[in-house]
Amino acid sequence: MILLNRETRKSTSMVGANGHLNELGRVRLTRELFCGRYRPGQRVRLREIAAKYGLDKHAVLKLFTEFQSRGLVTLSGNFAAVLHSPNVKEMHEAYEIRAGIEEIAGRTAAEVLKGNTGELQKELEAMRVALSTGDLDGCAEHDVNFHKAILQSSGNRNLLRVWEALVFDVRIRISISKVSKDLPEVVESHQPIVDALRNGRAREASLLLRNHVETFAEYLKKSDSDSGVHRASRKDMEGAKDVQQAFFPPQSFSIPCLSCETFYQPARGIGGDYYDFLSLSGGRWGIAIGDVSGKGIGAALLMASLQASLRAQALHPHSDLTALIGDVNRLVYESSPTAFFASLFYAEYEPATRMLQYVNAGHNPPIIVRPQMESCELFHLRAQAVPIGMFADTQFSATKFQLAKDDILVAYTDGITEAANASGELWGLERLERLLRSCNRMAPNEIVERILAEVSEFANGEPQHDDVTLVVMKVQEGCEI
Repeated sequence: MILLNRETRKSTSMVGANGHLNELGRVRLTRELFCGRYRPGQRVRLREIAAKYGLDKHAVLKLFTEFQSRGLVTLSGNFAAVLHSPNVKEMHEAYEIRAGIEEIAGRTAAEVLKGNTGELQKELEAMRVALSTGDLDGCAEHDVNFHKAILQSSGNRNLLRVWEALVFDVRIRISISKVSKDLPEVVESHQPIVDALRNGRAREASLLLRNHVETFAEYLKKSDSDSGVHRASRKDMEGAKDVQQAFFPPQSFSIPCLSCETFYQPARGIGGDYYDFLSLSGGRWGIAIGDVSGKGIGAALLMASLQASLRAQALHPHSDLTALIGDVNRLVYESSPTAFFASLFYAEYEPATRMLQYVNAGHNPPIIVRPQMESCELFHLRAQAVPIGMFADTQFSATKFQLAKDDILVAYTDGITEAANASGELWGLERLERLLRSCNRMAPNEIVERILAEVSEFANGEPQHDDVTLVVMKVQEGCEI
């Protein structure tokens, strides 16, 4: 298949043979201008618009003059215009008028269209096709044609004049993307109108047209209301992401004689995965990775509670790792809602001896990768207890592992191993182990990049369903035993 370049496609689809802006180009440019690509109050230069869309500048000026007459833009000097946001209140008032206009038109058009609704059915079928392919421009265009045909059939020029004066062709094109999730119902509500007109049932047709327009207006109101909520929600989410980011160690953070690379990506804006590094007394370092049940804001709040509890206990002098995690478990259990739990791997590392002491509370076993001559030997730091927060009196045990120079610690959450492809198959632990066995002499950043690349290739465009966290650390020279 040969594709035209982007500019060529715009030029051929939006400008007719006579150099004027064709109807499809008018539809597309209208939606581009007033449906999110440009912001209200933005000043645009008409020459730049013409060049960007491959249009004739005289056709663009004519279109913008039309927009100005309808209150959508204000033309200014230097061949420019300032865009205005469609007034929500005015839009809703206009739709109230449209409902009355089309009710009258349906009643008077029924006699003319009785047994003669082939063109209306054709426009409806075209709407259905456009909807099935996601072509909102085409859907809007055939919607406009459908309703104008009824107005023209009514023979009442005053109705058509008011409909055109209130620019419902533009309003429909601006509005249709806002009701996209309700569009299948909107499209199908045209069929009873066609049926009533075909059978000459004037009163039924008129009421169906009013109901159709009023229902569309209700969807539009809901969309405008939701958009305000969503804007506030997005703003709150951005703030929450900034707060959560502050929980994680800075990128410049380093542990003596360990090179480290981390990766974190929530499934949503924020999530419940967690990792942390803590500078402890006696030159020891705390290393934590966890996965809170759930996703989104709730999981992020619970993750913050877990982090605060762990830091509060770990940063006080202690010698017993099992008691420390037991205290963290009780704090989390007492301060969290029912059915909350979190897997947690917490280790304390002593650089001078390369000794790693750890508790694994239900977390995916981190893997120690030990380079050999041709491949790598793997050791799993398996879980010895249930996750944090499940029971108040859980007993935890600690285990020691002697690291060697060039050993690599790979800690991860199940967003890695449970990444799925289109068939529902999981990437899995076996693939991770096979990859790590071939990572002889690789640096932590190279290992992270390779894991993410293979997971991404396996998922092949499928959406991320779980938070993803990776912590890869390599033992370096300099802290000799």
